[in-house]
Parts: sequence; C-alpha cells; structure tokens
Amino acid sequence: MTDDQLLRYSRHILLDEIGIDGQRRIAAAQVLIVGAGGLGSPAAMYLAAAGVGKITLLDHDQVDLTNLQRQIVHTTAHIGRAKVDSARHTLAGINPDIEVIALDLAGTAANLNALIPGASVVLDCTDNFATRHAINRACVAHRVPLVSGAAIRFDGQVTVFDARDPLSPCYACLFPPDHVFEETLCSALGVFAPVVGIIGSMQAAEALKLILGIGTSLAGTLQMLDARAMEWNSVKVRRDPACSVCAHPSPNF
Repeated sequence: MTDDQLLRYSRHILLDEIGIDGQRRIAAAQVLIVGAGGLGSPAAMYLAAAGVGKITLLDHDQVDLTNLQRQIVHTTAHIGRAKVDSARHTLAGINPDIEVIALDLAGTAANLNALIPGASVVLDCTDNFATRHAINRACVAHRVPLVSGAAIRFDGQVTVFDARDPLSPCYACLFPPDHVFEETLCSALGVFAPVVGIIGSMQAAEALKLILGIGTSLAGTLQMLDARAMEWNSVKVRRDPACSVCAHPSPNF
C-alpha cells in the first residue's frame, strides 16, 4: 500500500478486525451492485470510500428530477444522464484509486449470468420482484453471496442470502416465485428519503463483513425497520427444502 492509501484507510486499519491485511482484501474485492437508485447510492458510495477495488454498477435508467430527493449519488447537473454514468462520476470523486464499471443494461438473466461469477458479493438494490428473482437465481447458481435491501414509504428491510452455506435460505425461500405478491413502487406510494440511506448503508456494511470474513452476517435473519417509530424487528428465515431455486441450483436459468 502507498503512503496515501495508508492515510486514506487509516481508520479501517486501526480496527483489529481489519488491519492492513483486511484492507488489502477489500482492495482485491469485486462487488456487483444492481440498481443505482436510492439503495444503490449510499451502498456504492460507502463501498467506494472503503476502497473496494472494483465496483460494477448495473442499471438501465436515467437520472430524473424526482430521484434527487433520496438518490444521493446523483446531482441536479446529471439529470438526463444514465444513472450508472452519473454514479461513476461521483464515485471517482470519492476515491480515484478504485475501478468503477458502469453498465447501462437491464438486469436480465443473461447479463446477470455473465457478471455474477466474477463478483465477491452482489448487492440487490432493485425495486421489483422479477429482477430480484433473477439476481437470486444467478447468485444461487454461482454460489455468490447476495445482500438484499428494500424500502417503501417509512419501511425498510435488509438481509443476506449466502449460497455458499448449505443452511442459508435464498430469496425464493422467503418470497416463492410462484406466489403473487403486491408490487409497490415508490413512484406510487412514496418513500422517506433517509430510509434508503439507512438500508443502503447496512447493505454496504454486510458486503464488507462478507469480504473480510468478520462478524456474523444477516444470513437467515430479516431485519425490518419502521422509521416512524425508529424500531427494528428481526425475523428468522429458514431454508425451504422444497425451494424451486436453492433446492435444485443450476446455471441454466
């Protein structure tokens, strides 16, 4: 590490659980963030600041004025630009030492299948069930840990699905793909801006813990936030032995 890097990451290096070796693991990591919106903004910014060596951003949307109330990686000057390009510009300003790949593409099965095998960890920062299930299937097939977050109105939730652990559930264990769930979008119901900041920051924290191999991840635990009362509730999630995804993982999805 250079002298500048030792200074930049000194507050991490001071932590016994991280140190220089841990910071080097962060620098060697590759993180895929699917979604460069409300959740992806703080997650990407904290991971960039922490020194994750390669961050790939996958999103197929443009910055809109209505995004700026909560999607803090974007600025007024970037309205109309691809979100991934806007985010890459911001992350480069935070940490010029890292590599940021901006992919203005949809989260299709083919794109995910091509990107996820090279990732150390994947962050699901999307807002629809179809994409979430596609991300989950790819992570299960390639045994890559997934950090999942969601937020709507004043409510948020975050958990980890770690396909490397045979006891860990997957997203489909919690939300079976053959069940019908009501799709709620913030464009219809709204979202309290700090909620996405809280959940996205927690996703970054869980990703770094997985990269470093420290602490206990949220695998098997769903953390739910009610920001109106600022109360957290935890629900244990068990693996479904009959799950249509993780009980029969396959790269052909």
